[in-house]
Amino acid sequence: MRRTPHRRLFAAALLVASVLAPPAVAPATAVHAVNADGPGRDDGRPAGLGPELTARLDKAIEDVRRQAGIPGVVVGLWMPGKGSYVRASGVADTVTGKPMTTDMRIRIGSETKTFTVTALLELVDDGLVRLDDPISTYIRGVPNGDAITLRHLAGMRSGLFSYTADADFVKDLEGDPTRPFAPYEVLSYAFRHANTFAPGARFQYSNTNLVLLGLVIEKVTGAKLAHFIHDRVLRPAGLRHTLFPKGAEFPEPHPHGYTDQTPSGAIADATNWDPGWAWAAGAMISDLRDLHRWARIVATGTLLSPETQRERLKTLPTGFPGTSYGLGILETGGWIGHNGSIPGYESVTVYLPSRKATLVLMLNTDVFSQGQEPSTLLARAITEIATPENVYDRPVPPR
Repeated sequence: MRRTPHRRLFAAALLVASVLAPPAVAPATAVHAVNADGPGRDDGRPAGLGPELTARLDKAIEDVRRQAGIPGVVVGLWMPGKGSYVRASGVADTVTGKPMTTDMRIRIGSETKTFTVTALLELVDDGLVRLDDPISTYIRGVPNGDAITLRHLAGMRSGLFSYTADADFVKDLEGDPTRPFAPYEVLSYAFRHANTFAPGARFQYSNTNLVLLGLVIEKVTGAKLAHFIHDRVLRPAGLRHTLFPKGAEFPEPHPHGYTDQTPSGAIADATNWDPGWAWAAGAMISDLRDLHRWARIVATGTLLSPETQRERLKTLPTGFPGTSYGLGILETGGWIGHNGSIPGYESVTVYLPSRKATLVLMLNTDVFSQGQEPSTLLARAITEIATPENVYDRPVPPR
């Protein structure tokens, strides 16, 4: 069945055209075990999770990868006191058979929201904005803007229609998936629709919310969102391989990304599609090393005051059992962080405070399997083995 973008709970997705051969599933590459300080560092300390646990993870990951038809995946699992596990499996290019490697960058989709909301919360700490300010204080023309607060927007409780669910937006993207979109242009698709509920009444995932928060950051700081996030978030966090692209730029090395977000549902190569339509909601790029660092920073509030971090972590029910949502952050099975999906790519970056554990997944497909996102299938399989008392089990709404 053809999938529509508004049916994807924690994803920035769309429908586009362009058809290629379906992705092939290749044999796994070697398993790389590294210490808990991150991939690539070797200081002589024991690192692996042990042969039994490693073998179980190897099998579970390969079983899911093959059953779900995932071309390539990178898995990073760091468990202080036990060790760590990093694996690149499958192919980065289904045409050439180039293997997936752990140093590749991917488009992280809705994980961008953790960066945008962190930037906003830094402005809260600076005293330049307040979470309970109405959006109308900063941006004109927002439906019911006098009642919708920045907190409602960051927590996905504004009631604003998501522009990715607008039929004309989908049609325009289908016409040219490489075209750029400006923030106010995508908002125009959303604002032609009535709000879906009163502010704060319930949870509804809407990319419109994050585009508005991006505009608030620009209005208050006088800086481009990409520049502000670089200077106030990426640099202090020590994230050297994470960026907010200007357009379709995609630094090497990166895998090709495969999607069925096309009018016919056929598989397409989305590698060079412009993610600008997602902007503050889903346009960023990162790699395994940076996401490993970022998981703990987001979950523990390293860049924020303790008071503001407490506000961020006040998660509320989403309506989907087992998953709650705070300010640009989700909680599922005790894991805190976010997942991301954009045509061709999926990711998961989460942190488990009770174990100080981190899980990062990077996939080069967003094609559903068994009615679920492939990243969810992998995260569930891994955590059922590694942290059975804390299983990542984020559900998705029915199609």
